[in-house]
Amino acid sequence: MNAPINTPINTACSSTAQASTLMSATALPLPAELRQRVVVNSTLSAQIDQQRQAVQRILSGQDNRLLVVVGPCSIHDPDAALEYADRLAALSDEVSEQILPVMRVYVEKPRTTVGWKGLAYDPDLDGSGDMPRGIALSRELMHAVASRGLPVATELLQPMLAPYLDDLLSWVAIGARTTESQLHRELASDLSAAVGFKNATSGDVQVAIDAMQAAAHSHQRFAMDRQGRPIMQETAGNPHTHVVLRGGHGEPNYQAHHVRSAVNTLREAGQNPRLMVDCSHANARKDHRRQSEVMLDVLAQRQAGDANLVALMLESHLYEGKQALTPSALRYGVSVTDACVSWETTERLLKTAAERLT
Repeated sequence: MNAPINTPINTACSSTAQASTLMSATALPLPAELRQRVVVNSTLSAQIDQQRQAVQRILSGQDNRLLVVVGPCSIHDPDAALEYADRLAALSDEVSEQILPVMRVYVEKPRTTVGWKGLAYDPDLDGSGDMPRGIALSRELMHAVASRGLPVATELLQPMLAPYLDDLLSWVAIGARTTESQLHRELASDLSAAVGFKNATSGDVQVAIDAMQAAAHSHQRFAMDRQGRPIMQETAGNPHTHVVLRGGHGEPNYQAHHVRSAVNTLREAGQNPRLMVDCSHANARKDHRRQSEVMLDVLAQRQAGDANLVALMLESHLYEGKQALTPSALRYGVSVTDACVSWETTERLLKTAAERLT
């Protein structure tokens, strides 16, 4: 029998009768329970399906708009995230003929060593690890963003989290640290949303190309059904995958010669040559202010005729920069992970892109 949510389950293991280590676990809600609590009704489901298809048309070259995945590096304050969503939804109406904005709602954060793991894991930002509330809050937030008419994007880091959220997603990232993971490739093969595989932290693009090939095939994968039972899932394969250029080892890979090299390698492998450029991370040399420079360079390449540059990613929040994660002294609308550009900069960049792509 499952323990009630938030009820500690204590287990002891000992190497001797005198010594033991006490560990605790907390039962999580089942995916089916959260889906019943935060329902995607038929109207919202149809909207999400249409938005997934719009993303896929851009990635296949059938729609010449620019896909822009934009929003906070990570979500730590749902109120600020929803204010951002309201602003982005209004701007989307202005630029919709040239751009398809998709909002980043990132509730998991990969860590090089240790650190805050994201809203789904620690919604109180204090290490208490209230995952039952964090997972529920993550689904509620994504539902609220989608209900504002915006497509939702996230990075899926923990495959077991996907059944709680995947019906709300229009685009999914697999990060640089997990693109090589077979588990994440199998997960991508089971998703209805398009998936962007980032190049490795070394800058290696071949890893992402291998991931695309793997995700396109069907797999028999270990998974969890909506009732929390372990199952063997037969996946259909995902034909809607692409490479995300994010730089590597502190060096960019968004410039024209990098793009040509990546496109040629993709074509030789028989894969989709259309690319997304992540304006942050190594492409910005870890300086959030250089995201504008990267975006404008990519727009210039588009204007010069490179039709394979179909998408951009921008880390943006209400206010510029980042802050230390000090729960008692947080500034509203400022990132607690990677530094972001401000809303004013974001608005200017998206309007500039719409003008140049008219």
